[in-house]
Amino acid sequence: MRAVDTNVLVRLATRDNTKQVAAAERFISPGAWVPHVVLAEAVWVLSAVYQLGPTGIATAVEMLLNHKDLTLQDADAVAAALAHYRKRPALGFSDCLVLEEARKAGHLPLGTFDRELGKLDGAQRL
Repeated sequence: MRAVDTNVLVRLATRDNTKQVAAAERFISPGAWVPHVVLAEAVWVLSAVYQLGPTGIATAVEMLLNHKDLTLQDADAVAAALAHYRKRPALGFSDCLVLEEARKAGHLPLGTFDRELGKLDGAQRL
């Protein structure tokens, strides 16, 4: 299966460049894999560059998660991270994803200095 880079996900989410959107859709049509680092970078770009708020970020992640041609790395962890993020939008999506990956790997607690993240089950505020 092919893999995609951050800019491909951003084009699919924002649809802000017709030519690049078409190229991205052609590339992913046989199926494409999205690693966590690419998803996290895309979320950062959508927030920092496109100034999407938590609702927009959650909608974009959900769209990518449910996209017929995309396979997100460890989709169950992404879905669990998205659920945390929707409940506590003050948390960064990436922090939620790190917690869920640590949970899946059996490496809890996740040590953090982040007050909000430290409130989640499986995290330990230091």
